[in-house]
Amino acid sequence: QVHLVESGGDLAQAGDSLTLSCVASGRSFDIGAMGWFREAPGKEREFVASISTSGFNTYYADFQKGRSTISRDNAGAENTMYLQMNNLRPEDTALYYCAAGAGGITAQATSYKYWGQGTRVTVST
Repeated sequence: QVHLVESGGDLAQAGDSLTLSCVASGRSFDIGAMGWFREAPGKEREFVASISTSGFNTYYADFQKGRSTISRDNAGAENTMYLQMNNLRPEDTALYYCAAGAGGITAQATSYKYWGQGTRVTVST
């Protein structure tokens, strides 16, 4: 079993930057590839970015390319994943979820076995 805890969500203004974090604890060999998803008010959950187990490979949703960077730190007993978001837009307002347990980088939510509770990002104009 893997437990995920997100943090870093905040109120921001358009153009600001935020870095989200996700700490994964539990059996390290179950963590696998990780990803970020988001759910905006009234919308379905959508893929944001994914990173491989090693951290060497990444994959982004088109709307995030060039504005965000996903990374992870596998040192120590816990794996920590980050999402640095730059040039925030009001449409980035959403609850951001961390996911883990995928076999490889993927945008498919059903491929992830474990989910966090989410961290909220609100971007104002």
